[in-house]
Amino acid sequence: MNKYQARLLDRASKNLLRQLPKFDWQTDFYSNDYLGFARNKGLIEQIKAESQQYANQQIGATGSRLLSGNNRYVEKVETAIATFHQVPAALLFNSGFAANVGLLSCIADKEDTLIMDELIHASLIDGARLSKAKRVRFKHNDLGDLAQKLATIEGNKIVVVESIYSMDGDICPLKEVADVCKKYQAQLIVDEAHGIGVLGDNGAGLVSQLGLNQEVMATVVTFGKAMGGHGAAILGPQWLKDYLVNFSRSFIFTTGPSLHQLATIFCSYQLLPQANQARQQLQTIINYLDTKKKESPFTWLPSKTQIQAVLIPGNEFVMQAAEQLQANGIAAMGIRYPSVAKGAERIRICLHAYNTVEEVDYLMEQLALIAKQELALVG
Repeated sequence: MNKYQARLLDRASKNLLRQLPKFDWQTDFYSNDYLGFARNKGLIEQIKAESQQYANQQIGATGSRLLSGNNRYVEKVETAIATFHQVPAALLFNSGFAANVGLLSCIADKEDTLIMDELIHASLIDGARLSKAKRVRFKHNDLGDLAQKLATIEGNKIVVVESIYSMDGDICPLKEVADVCKKYQAQLIVDEAHGIGVLGDNGAGLVSQLGLNQEVMATVVTFGKAMGGHGAAILGPQWLKDYLVNFSRSFIFTTGPSLHQLATIFCSYQLLPQANQARQQLQTIINYLDTKKKESPFTWLPSKTQIQAVLIPGNEFVMQAAEQLQANGIAAMGIRYPSVAKGAERIRICLHAYNTVEEVDYLMEQLALIAKQELALVG
């Protein structure tokens, strides 16, 4: 047995082994397809028609954007994204992970300090590690702790937050964060991965909803969640785009997006302003679950968004609960320590515009059965 196999066995013994999930569950409470774009037949046909206009061109970028991968269509898509978000410029990346790593790793150096919410995404943490900047964490959504940290830091300061946090589902008090940043002369970066499509007018996100485009140095929007596709873009002033083109390694040294990826992004943005009904349906199901949580035997984290979390402490217990839900046709995932704090293991519930009240009722019935079984084991 080599050391890699030994590490896998050690993970398995601690209920930490990751495995690719099945894909035949009936009820979706686990995907990020919040508005149903990924399964929207009209959007699928629109993407086909959009792609057909460029069918006589090459389907792949054939190289990085700085070599053979730049073309009129990719620049058209970036212009459309920037126009939609009412910002000077947008730069496409192949994924949200690549965007966050590429942004933080080059925007901060050893003379700077990154002040990050303690619950930011792993991609932001990895980007910060690569940046060589000093790193400070502040308590989650705690404005007082953020202000205290900023008051003691000298030099260039960059605050990093998310609009909707991916594991807890709560919303950043972004207007107040921006005010604190202004007071202490700090730059602000916002990851809108779970906000785009869901929050703001036409789904433009929390930054747009609060009118903070001028207050935020860089906004990251991703297309693999409510937008139903793949990829990401960094929004901001023209100098930021120019800087990323010159210094962001995950942009410079990767192949540009394919024709189909670009067509999907372009068509999804065209659909966003027309998706008010889907956003209303999503909000209705969020509100319904919120009423049902009061009857639940489990503790739920406070959330008014499409991301909900029911706490089932212990890696073994939470994975058993997830497996039981899956065995009964419910697609929901267990989140274990160390992905979340010890004792805060949870089932992560993602809600969608296409979920029904009957599906929520069934979920709650199954969770109630799991709670009874746990009590019986304890007794």
